[in-house]
Amino acid sequence: MTRHLVLAASCAVLLAAPAHGQAPATPAPQTFEQKMAWILRLEDQRILRDANPPLPPPAPAPAKGGKKHAAPVVPPVTPDLVRLLSDPEGRVRRRAALAVGRVGLAEGVAPLARVLAGDVDAEVRQMAAFALGLVGQASGIDPLRAALNDASPLVQGRAAEALGLLGDAASAKAIAAMATARLTESRAVGLDPDDLTDPQPPATEAFRLGIYALTRLKAFDALAAVVIDAAGEPRLRWWPVAYALARVDDARAAPALLTLARAGGSLTKALAAKGLGSLKDTVSVGTLVLLAQNWQEDQRSAISAIRALAQIGSLDAAPALRRLLQSRTTAPNVRLEAVAALGALHDREVIDTLLDLLGDPWPSMRAAALRAVRDIDGETFVTVLSGLDPDPHPSVRAALASMLSTFTPEIGGPRLTAMLADKDPRVLPAVIEAMVAAPARPADLGATLIGLLNAGDVMVRAAAATGLGTLKPAGADRALAESYRAWQTDGLYQARAAALASLAKYGAEVATPVLREALADRDWAVRLRAAALLRGLTPAIDVASRIRPAPGRADDAYAAPGLVSPPVSPHVYLDTDKGTIEIELAVLDAPLTCENFVKLAQRGFFTGQAIHRVVPNFVVQAGDDRGDGEGSPGYTIRDEINMRPYLRGTVGMALDGADTGGSQWFVTHAPQPHLDAKYTVFGRVVAGMDVVDRLQQWDVIRRVRTWDGTSVVSR
Repeated sequence: MTRHLVLAASCAVLLAAPAHGQAPATPAPQTFEQKMAWILRLEDQRILRDANPPLPPPAPAPAKGGKKHAAPVVPPVTPDLVRLLSDPEGRVRRRAALAVGRVGLAEGVAPLARVLAGDVDAEVRQMAAFALGLVGQASGIDPLRAALNDASPLVQGRAAEALGLLGDAASAKAIAAMATARLTESRAVGLDPDDLTDPQPPATEAFRLGIYALTRLKAFDALAAVVIDAAGEPRLRWWPVAYALARVDDARAAPALLTLARAGGSLTKALAAKGLGSLKDTVSVGTLVLLAQNWQEDQRSAISAIRALAQIGSLDAAPALRRLLQSRTTAPNVRLEAVAALGALHDREVIDTLLDLLGDPWPSMRAAALRAVRDIDGETFVTVLSGLDPDPHPSVRAALASMLSTFTPEIGGPRLTAMLADKDPRVLPAVIEAMVAAPARPADLGATLIGLLNAGDVMVRAAAATGLGTLKPAGADRALAESYRAWQTDGLYQARAAALASLAKYGAEVATPVLREALADRDWAVRLRAAALLRGLTPAIDVASRIRPAPGRADDAYAAPGLVSPPVSPHVYLDTDKGTIEIELAVLDAPLTCENFVKLAQRGFFTGQAIHRVVPNFVVQAGDDRGDGEGSPGYTIRDEINMRPYLRGTVGMALDGADTGGSQWFVTHAPQPHLDAKYTVFGRVVAGMDVVDRLQQWDVIRRVRTWDGTSVVSR
């Protein structure tokens, strides 16, 4: 093997050597735009370099008479992300480092570690640390630990973040030491509790990233050493501290969280309330009731408090929650939360109010009221069902199917079987899931699901395939394999992915041949699922190279000026039932995602769509052309994970797993640091957050306008 390599290298040198008397030919320097086009293409194809370097042009014919030498042949340059890590321009090195992280191959760890240890530009080192977190390999831990002592606080912070993403609990003490040192020199202690400035000064950023990392690692002792004083009180009341203590999942955080719930800002109180609910802290019930009652002044904290009271389960909260529900002046989303909480508390005194709400014009309220009646009194629920006509909205019928899965076969079985005849295919996946999850199943359910593999709706087929993986009836393995192959023309990937996942449950012998086929599926998301399933069946198998390059656009399409050097940040205006929302797109951080979003908007994809998901204090989500949470444009796009944090008003791409984005997007009501480095940020709301706050599930986007710096397109 070595001899062959030496011989091949010698031939390459001879072929590339200039003719006698010629000056050696050197490649022409690439422009910044050319390098950016390479970076965009390689990361989108999820490869570090072109597998097949471009061939050199043919040598020119000798000059006549032999008196003049032919011009030297200029060798082509192979696009290579690792080579670009040593580019003379810092902005190219920084962007190449991010691309290596997005590609996600273990081969990228060593070059990123060299950049992290030796690049002269702190912004490049910072990106290298972030990228090591994206690659997710344990071999990146030691370089990241060393970077906790980098001269730049920003590099220290990103190293801590990456160690948190890697789950390296052994680094908790070192991360805490870094965060404590940065807190001492930062201005974080004096910040307003609700300060959302981004970015903060470097030391403050490093402190923030450090405590987030400790939260991801569930390292309470290390976190407490940074943010809790000797008396058990929080050292500062800035909202990231409340977030960290709320998500570290340790009962010892409760006293500090209670302090923050009583005396923090709106964000701090809401996050603290959420943490107290997760811990089921009964001591905090009185404080949480006061927050809930104060909804008119602070709706964010009230909603978190209502949810927390539901988790804690104390009936002492029921009277206050009933008053919220029964008042017609209470905001709709607050009333909806009160319904869910009273159901969780099993408050029998609210039954009559809930029965009245079964006729509410808002589908979300009808579904919530029905669920609460089920939770409080199963007999009343069954009685109500006997006289209740099918709800006109498919989401309520789907919710009912999910509720029926908890009942005995005598009660739930016949109703679920009847619901299989629902004419709206968006209802059937919930019916199938409920029948599979029910305590007793019809004897012919396996045969029914095999038959549904031929359904016209892709999500019905996906639900049937998933159900077969749970039931594992004889012969379903063959049906799943045949279905995977028959579904190659589906625009949505979910049915093929579901078939593969269920087939894997039949074992390696049955699943491996189909999974190997799926490594070449036309949808990258399916290739990723197949690769993960194969690794689960055969851990030693190497599938990374077999699924690459990811399918993408034509090579020259990545060189579009709007992608490699956008002159402006486009704006998108969404006219909704509650008002207009203006979004500024992050074209430098997520160029392909932004381009996709604008194209969909300009073809009218979002116009007329309902806001299918609203979770107060979390997100508003849209972009679903089906209206059941499963819609897409018929293709998937790659994630463009970046360092932008999820704050209030951040716009992100919704996912069903890695690289499954398409058309569904969301806006955050409040900071969501657990989404950082997990979901693509591609914009922010610059006007209309009050509209976002007022949106309810099933409000409609009436018109969409896009502005590219020169013209407005309205659809």
